[in-house]
Amino acid sequence: PRMLSGHYQGRVLSMLSKMIKPHRILEVGTFTGYATLCLAEGLTENGLIHTIDINTELEEMVRNYFMRSDVNKQITYHIGNALDIIPDLDEIFDFVFIDADKKNNLNYYNLIIDKVRSGGLIVIDNVLWDGKVLQPDEADLATSGIQDFNRAIKSDQRIEKLILPVRDGLFLALKNEVK
Repeated sequence: PRMLSGHYQGRVLSMLSKMIKPHRILEVGTFTGYATLCLAEGLTENGLIHTIDINTELEEMVRNYFMRSDVNKQITYHIGNALDIIPDLDEIFDFVFIDADKKNNLNYYNLIIDKVRSGGLIVIDNVLWDGKVLQPDEADLATSGIQDFNRAIKSDQRIEKLILPVRDGLFLALKNEVK
């Protein structure tokens, strides 16, 4: 399924996390928690990952999955609307991974950009969206959300940006140093 990070993407997320050695990670869109655990592989010893998902149906399964992991004590699992939760997180993040409802990609980005340290990494999943981003379809809210995000981010001078054609497209944004 499109919502699940596959093995290769999980290894990419793990490697990025290990390269950054983040102290604080934010993940928007937990689903099964697979990507959460991949991201956590690079956490510093006292690091913490906040992961947010709105789906209460998977909560028990995901919590059990996390409980069996070596990093359970480093995971804070939030259930609810990320648009409501993110503003209340009093953290500066080293790494942010956004893989949630696509129509809100730009909203999530706008909420987190000031919560990311200079030199921090933001990764957004599914920015190629099976090539649909090249076909305007205003009725498709997910595709429109990704297109809006891609257009807005193109001119954002606060970041260096790159799209990796991994699976359905990973957008990497490195937050520039404040001058």
